[in-house]
Amino acid sequence: MKFGDDFFKKVEKKTNVNKDTILNLAQKLQNGNMKDEKTIREVIDTLSIMTGKKVDKDLSDKIVNKIINDKVPENVDKMF
Repeated sequence: MKFGDDFFKKVEKKTNVNKDTILNLAQKLQNGNMKDEKTIREVIDTLSIMTGKKVDKDLSDKIVNKIINDKVPENVDKMF
């Protein structure tokens, strides 16, 4: 699926996250090894910065553990 500049402008306006940041994260997710703790932590840190939400070490550890051990529920809202 290809997204045009209009799409990214709308997203940036709503989220204050620019196109390059979104594309870099998408590339990291696509090319990264989601069983690699370092990659997962980088994604968590990037999302934390993008959303302005702090993720403490305890929560980060739980997220990493769930992803590495294939324990991510279909409904992520119920993960914790």
